[in-house]
Amino acid sequence: MLKAVIIEDQQTFRDVNREMLTANFPDITITGEADSVESGIALIQKVQPDLVLLDIEINGGTGFHVLQKVRPYNFMVIFITAYDAFAIKAIKFSAIDYILKPVNETEFCMAVENAISTFEKNKAAMQMENLLSHIEDKGHNKRIVLRTQESIFLVELSDILYCESDNSYTTFFLEGEKQILVSRSMKEFEQMLNPYRFFRPHQCFLVNLNKVSRIDKAEGGNIILKNGKSLPVSFRRKQALLEVLNKS
Repeated sequence: MLKAVIIEDQQTFRDVNREMLTANFPDITITGEADSVESGIALIQKVQPDLVLLDIEINGGTGFHVLQKVRPYNFMVIFITAYDAFAIKAIKFSAIDYILKPVNETEFCMAVENAISTFEKNKAAMQMENLLSHIEDKGHNKRIVLRTQESIFLVELSDILYCESDNSYTTFFLEGEKQILVSRSMKEFEQMLNPYRFFRPHQCFLVNLNKVSRIDKAEGGNIILKNGKSLPVSFRRKQALLEVLNKS
């Protein structure tokens, strides 16, 4: 039997979360609720839960303030929040589950199931520390957590050469000829990585521009990486690519 706690400052949302969890997950017992940073910290330390449903904006601060005080991270976290672009970006960079308010029951169940099925206690600290680093550094963090079916990897953005899309899967090609296959779409990673000099020159590829050696204009144009790898550039994205490189 898994133990869960709900940390949310609005009674209505606590009720909704409790009802959804109780109705859909009979093997999870709700062992407490809190509505502030202080009470949330005390609850986690007392109960030692397996699952924490955590709102970002709560009385006395944020859910991130709670996480800063409850190490070690021997529990799963699912953020439930109103839309916050910066917070969601940080959460995505750390491959942690989240749900937007108003909570949809299907999305709620998928998030809980995913958290339960992929949680690794020895990897949770890595995800949480990367999340807090991203928040504290105001988005200047240069690492991303990649979660596969087998494991969780913390990757420096500077180690990424390029990404390749295969429908709903994305393969990361790293320095040292390492590859990591993730079951998330290229579009999602494109939005996350664009601010860090990543560019999508072709529907199938996302390239780290810091790894580009030159542009080969023969046969319509190819990107040549510093390791010699050649990647195609679509005609309609060629001009945009040249403009970005000229600004560098």
